[in-house]
Parts: sequence; C-alpha cells; structure tokens
Amino acid sequence: MRCTWGLADYRPGAYPVATIGNFDGLHRGHHALLAEVIAAARAHHGTALVLTFDPHPVTVLHPGATIRFLTSLDDKLSLLGTLGVDEVVFLKFDEVFAALTPSAFVHDVLHRAVGVKELFVGEHFAFGKGRAGRIADLRRYGQETGIQVHAMTPAAVDGAVVSSTRIRTLLQQGDVRHANALLGRAYHLTGVVIHGEQRGQTLGWPTANIRLPAQRVIPPDGVYATLVKWGDRLYDSVSYIGVRPTFGAGERLLEVTILDQSLTLYGERLEVRFIDRLRDDMTFATAADLAARIDQDVTQARATLKAAAEQMH
Repeated sequence: MRCTWGLADYRPGAYPVATIGNFDGLHRGHHALLAEVIAAARAHHGTALVLTFDPHPVTVLHPGATIRFLTSLDDKLSLLGTLGVDEVVFLKFDEVFAALTPSAFVHDVLHRAVGVKELFVGEHFAFGKGRAGRIADLRRYGQETGIQVHAMTPAAVDGAVVSSTRIRTLLQQGDVRHANALLGRAYHLTGVVIHGEQRGQTLGWPTANIRLPAQRVIPPDGVYATLVKWGDRLYDSVSYIGVRPTFGAGERLLEVTILDQSLTLYGERLEVRFIDRLRDDMTFATAADLAARIDQDVTQARATLKAAAEQMH
C-alpha cells in the first residue's frame, strides 16, 4: 500500500475509487464501506483510494481541544493495507483547506487534483466550509465533474449504528466487550515495558508495566482479561489500569501479568488486547488481601479468555 502526504506528490493511479474520512478505529462500519470501494476498484482494474487528513481537522477547527483516538496512525495504516486498500492520501488540513466551499472541494480537490471516478461515503457525509455540503450537493457536483457518488447506509450492530463516537463511549465506560463487537476485533494499547516497583513479584504475580499512551482512549481503572501479543505469539494475561491505591497513589500505568510464563520483557514492545472487564479498581487493607484478590482475578480471567476463544471457533 502506498502512502502520499499532500497532493503535490500525488500521481493518480488507474481509475481511482475513493472514500474520505478520518477512519478512527477502522470499525465494522468502515470495513463495510471500504469493502465496496475495493470491490468497485477491482471491477475496473482501478485503485482503491482512501483520502484522509493530516493533521486531524479538530486540531485546526478547535485548537486546544483534547482528542482521544481509537487507533494509532501505524495501526490504522496496517489495517487499511490488510483490508486491501491500494493507496492512502493525506490531505493537508489547514485554514485554507477548511475554508474551501463544497463546490471547490469537489471540483478542485476530488476531480482535478485526485481524479476520482467513483466516491463512496456514508449517507450523512458532510463536507466543505462549515460542513455545509450534503449528499444532495455531492451528487450534483458529481454530475458536473463525472464522479459517480455512492451513499452508503451506516452499518448497525444490535439495531444501533456503528460509530467511532459510540465505541469511544463504550470503552470509557469499561464495556470493552461491546466495543470489541463494534470494532470487529479486540481493542488494544501498545507500549514499551518499563521498570516498576517489583510489587507484583512479591505478591506472586509479576507484572510488565507500560505507560499509557497519550491521545488514546483509555478504559477506566480496573482489572481486565487480556491477550498480549509479543513478537508473533499471543499470551493469556490479566491486566490492571490504575494508580495502585493500596500502596498510595502512584503513576497511572497499565500493568500486565502474563499467565503461565516466565518472560523477561523490559524494553520490549507489547500489544495488550482487552477482552473483557473483570472488576473496578479497589483499595485493600493489606498486601495479603490484594494477593488473594489477584488469585481470584486470574481464575476469572482464565475462564473469560477460554470462553472468548471458544466463541471464536
């Protein structure tokens, strides 16, 4: 898959079939949209093209706003490539771009600069200055420029539309299992293992400590059944997010206990996949009480991970 930053270096491929958006999370709704783009491109021996923005529009339109993403850029590009996208073009989003009228966006960007032949978007797609353009406008400008416009009905799970906003809300509520159903995969965080205070070791459950990544959606403090990807292998694990209140609040970390393994992981990059939430964070009277509860957490995590694995088959 090719990546192009800015239109100055872009060279249109054969019969560009495009979609446009931020695609945060690359959830099941995005998958359905991209499947149509890729199928149309293949039918015309063309190019399946994703148009997205750099930087994120919110940083330009609302400076100082806090943004929490479902995917890192590397993860997003990896997933797009796996799905079969041929090229991703990052459109420079600045004040000049934000000021483009809907007509100018279609005529100057999509038609003249990108050479789009077919465009697939959600039926509620909005574009141009102040998001003033709607599907009816897009169809009209498409007729003027020879762009065939396809408006897709949003994908739904359990009767509700799949959206990045909904998934963020579920994750922030700790409902990772439901969020995963909408994503179409387990939500994950990635980080490098750092040295901790060795308390897990003394409690009988050594942990790999990871700093929580900035600008990512972080599930609430508590204990989770997780899978850890290290290299090409997946390991059953139980993970904790929090400040360890039993010992006095410290840095908020992701602490991972890999089950049935003795691994040296300092400095290694781990991908932690959240399968289900087991409990809220708690403060214990003694370290022994905490150790006993961790034993229960591990037992529950094993059962949860076994059930999840059986559902996959």
